[in-house]
Amino acid sequence: MGSAGFFGEYGERVEELLRLAESPASQDKVMGLREAVELLIQPGMHLHVAQPYMRPSAAIYQICRRFWGGSPDLTISSLGFIANMVLLVHGGLAKKIITSFCGDHYPFPGPNRVYQEAWREGRLEIENWTVLTLPQRLLAGAMGVEWMPTHSLLGSSMVEENREDVWVTAGPGGEPLCLIRALRPDLTVLHAWAADPAGNVLMLPPYAEGVYAAYAAREGCLVTVERVVDTAFLRRHSHLVKIPGYLVRAVCPVPMGVHPSGASNQGMPELEAYAEDEAFLLELREACRSEEGMRRWEEEWLTGCPDHESYLRKLGHERVWLLKGRAAPDAWRSELADRVPAMRTEGEANPAELMITAAARLIREKVRERGYATLLAGIGTSNLAAWKAAYDLRREGVAAELIAEVGFYGYAPLPGDPFIFGFRNIPTNTMLCEVLTVLGGMVGSRSSRCIGALGAGQVDRLGNVNSTCIPSLGLWLVGSGGACDVVTGARETVVTIPLNKLRCVEKVDYVTAPGQRVSAVVTDRCIFEKVPGREGLVLTAYYSACGYRDGREAVGDIASRCGWELEAAGDLRAVEPPAREELMDIRLFDPRGYFLSQE
Repeated sequence: MGSAGFFGEYGERVEELLRLAESPASQDKVMGLREAVELLIQPGMHLHVAQPYMRPSAAIYQICRRFWGGSPDLTISSLGFIANMVLLVHGGLAKKIITSFCGDHYPFPGPNRVYQEAWREGRLEIENWTVLTLPQRLLAGAMGVEWMPTHSLLGSSMVEENREDVWVTAGPGGEPLCLIRALRPDLTVLHAWAADPAGNVLMLPPYAEGVYAAYAAREGCLVTVERVVDTAFLRRHSHLVKIPGYLVRAVCPVPMGVHPSGASNQGMPELEAYAEDEAFLLELREACRSEEGMRRWEEEWLTGCPDHESYLRKLGHERVWLLKGRAAPDAWRSELADRVPAMRTEGEANPAELMITAAARLIREKVRERGYATLLAGIGTSNLAAWKAAYDLRREGVAAELIAEVGFYGYAPLPGDPFIFGFRNIPTNTMLCEVLTVLGGMVGSRSSRCIGALGAGQVDRLGNVNSTCIPSLGLWLVGSGGACDVVTGARETVVTIPLNKLRCVEKVDYVTAPGQRVSAVVTDRCIFEKVPGREGLVLTAYYSACGYRDGREAVGDIASRCGWELEAAGDLRAVEPPAREELMDIRLFDPRGYFLSQE
């Protein structure tokens, strides 16, 4: 019996409403990427290149093709300038970037010549923020408020550097209150798994910076997607639809649109996952080291590929199939098996291994003694130390969950790849979320029970950290990242850094993060700690594996390598060498020696 029998005179009306509901009227916004870029992006704009974990690599290439050889004077904001985003600077498209990081990121962080030279020569203005405060500024823009409070930034050089957009005042109780100004780009460019023709966008976690830039942008969004789907598909997964169609100006289908990064489908078989292209990322990293290398790389992958389709053809079917195969849940096993024969199982620990194992032991001890619930690992050797500590705590039955700023909680890093935000570690998470949840809530809230583990470019005797720049030497490092957010939010932070006079200095050139809550600095020869009654860091331990006959010899050698006047504890202790089992753990995390070969 039809609706007429059930609903009487309303039957036909009900049938009509049902037909309309199943086929909603909407504007078709699907178009080619070249057409969308030419239509929506104009010289002088402020573009936000969003990074809700997936980076819009295909759109970046197309923006570069559009303006290559010109001077579009773009201001570009993005959580991090990494991988192919270097083209935006090398090609002269960006006159100013607003970011928390610009440098090499995969598989380990480091300065990038292109950014360094553009900054040093005054061709590029870099406005520094943090991994937490940049999304907070976008959130303010999305909410229509001018100022947003933050627990971060106080005590850092960014307060003065960004004084037009930072307001420090007294809170209601007289405590210092830091406010940051809303960020409202002209247009946001982002990549997602899928959208319907109307522009409703489906995204999978982790969400990193979130989707606030879509709401904050004055002229809406240009969205690239792996697939265009019908609205019925989105309705079946409506909890994953994060951006409504009314904010979207164009939907551009670009399969493998985040290459050379990877895309995890989180168990949705309709969406075809693919892994990071390690060889491609390393090739680009190497190309950036020289002008000649950069020009060759651009001729091959940018100017030599007039559109995304030709780019994929150049990658070739075999490479694409390999990347899709490497996305299989157990693919890491065969890759690790291939690398194991080249890994050391015996022999003494090198300096990097001494530092990592000592830091892991110290972190583990602090978690046990002080009951920390979460452990945030930063990029670098500190990451391996945190991973090692977390697994050792599991062996002891101590609950302390690993977290990472992009939105990882409770993850168990797999052997074989030391990259902090590794694609393959996504499925091991207990919870996937975003930056504001991790750095704003798990780290920065008053309920926080978090300990941080960070690397640094420089550290001084007060524990102040610099990972941004060394103006006195004209050196750009990598940027602020999340260091300030962690140091000002976590209960305490352990820093790992090699011991030399360039890295361990009397006073850092730039305060990326203030040192009040830095409780220890672990180097490749010794450990410095904050002790009651002392203002700065005190030498509390040295490594017997470094060949010191006694504490006196150790103090003399360490003092000659340290950039501040050394103060040693009266109960100076000798740290025992790493056990074979300890070294096997950290070597499994980094079988190719990206971190472990650094001495």
